[in-house]
Amino acid sequence: MPAIPPRTFINSIIWVNGILYLISLVFSGAGLGLTLNPLNALSPSIEALTFLGASGTIPIDHYQAWWTLLTANWLHGSLLHIIFNMIALRNVAPLVIHEFGAARMFSIYTLTGAAGFYLSYLGRVPLTIGASAGLCGLIGALLFFGKTRGGTWAGQVFGQTKAWIFSLVIIGFLIPNINNWGHGGGLAAGVVLAMVLGYNDRRRENAADKLLASGLGLATLFFILRAVVEGVGLILFG
Repeated sequence: MPAIPPRTFINSIIWVNGILYLISLVFSGAGLGLTLNPLNALSPSIEALTFLGASGTIPIDHYQAWWTLLTANWLHGSLLHIIFNMIALRNVAPLVIHEFGAARMFSIYTLTGAAGFYLSYLGRVPLTIGASAGLCGLIGALLFFGKTRGGTWAGQVFGQTKAWIFSLVIIGFLIPNINNWGHGGGLAAGVVLAMVLGYNDRRRENAADKLLASGLGLATLFFILRAVVEGVGLILFG
């Protein structure tokens, strides 16, 4: 992956999420959810989200769409959903990039998202989307860093990640339709991947890290663009 400023890299991820959210609204057509309920305001239709790459038992069992384990991380179910997740990403991702580097951060974000959605599939969740599984993976990586590195700074990071995890547990119990399978799977996978990939104080990022992140990025982009192009074709040509 090219060396770009962390802020630019994070903003690029946010922009992709935002563009895909707008595309999902366009693809929803008359099925767009218009409601005064803030939890569901501007909700894309189930059909649009499924077409673009939502994961769960419906896409995987009915259509054998295992690729949705990658794409679901980039889709959101309402305006509040995407705003909340992107604010969380702006808070968590810079810390992960600082300690792991941009390439390892992206790999952790992508692979823990996939792990969270896979656990959701095993938990028989019918349809699931959102960046929160990958975000929990980043938090899991920081939890491992804070616990194993030692020192004042690591202790502060560990304390912050425990607070984030506590908030996730509370949100999971209080807000309906939260995918706790995805959150738990992402968090556990983040700890494991941080252990496997290491952080900067153990080893610096190398070409293999960048190759892995680039491969994951290209694979995700391929599946997302394929769905978008097919959807535009259906809209224009029926």
